[in-house]
Amino acid sequence: MADSNPTPRVSVHQALGGGTVADVLLWREWCSGVVMLTLSTMVWYLFERAGYNFLSFMANVLSLLVAIFFFWAKSASLLNRSLPPLPNLEISENTVVIITDELHQWINHTLSIAHNIAIARDLKFFLKVAVSLWLVSYIGSLVEFLTLVYIGVILSLSVPVVYDKYQHFIDEKLCVTRRFIQTQYRKIDEMVLRKLPLPSNGGYPLHS
Repeated sequence: MADSNPTPRVSVHQALGGGTVADVLLWREWCSGVVMLTLSTMVWYLFERAGYNFLSFMANVLSLLVAIFFFWAKSASLLNRSLPPLPNLEISENTVVIITDELHQWINHTLSIAHNIAIARDLKFFLKVAVSLWLVSYIGSLVEFLTLVYIGVILSLSVPVVYDKYQHFIDEKLCVTRRFIQTQYRKIDEMVLRKLPLPSNGGYPLHS
């Protein structure tokens, strides 16, 4: 019997946080989206197609900015005009705490993965990690890192918009695909993984 009160779908805008980032990715702030797409395309072309060196590029850009602000400040003092509108160039303590917390969670998650593989000897988990790393390595051998980042930018500016427009249709196809993958995984688990001899812990205690 179908549920008479189905769970309401969460909009794509809410799933993306509902803020400025969501507006940009869904092209509600089209000007910011155009700027992001243009800048990423320029950076990709400079370093991947034109062969420009990243270190030289950053040094030249910083040199140009320093020269502009220096002569601006000099002319402002001579002509009695306002100084360059530079923001307060410092990192707040709150920002440092947020970055530290995120790094702490990421390191603990990585260590838990290593623990499950090396100590708990979780074969299924090891195979998942091995396949994931192999896919990352294979994709990395096909394209350069900057090209991969550029593809990620293009996808982030296109996939949310398409999904927001065709959410119901895509969800149905994803459910079918998910059920198919789960079925195939159960078959592999029953026919292969459960028949593999799993080594014992060898007397090593498992620490929580």
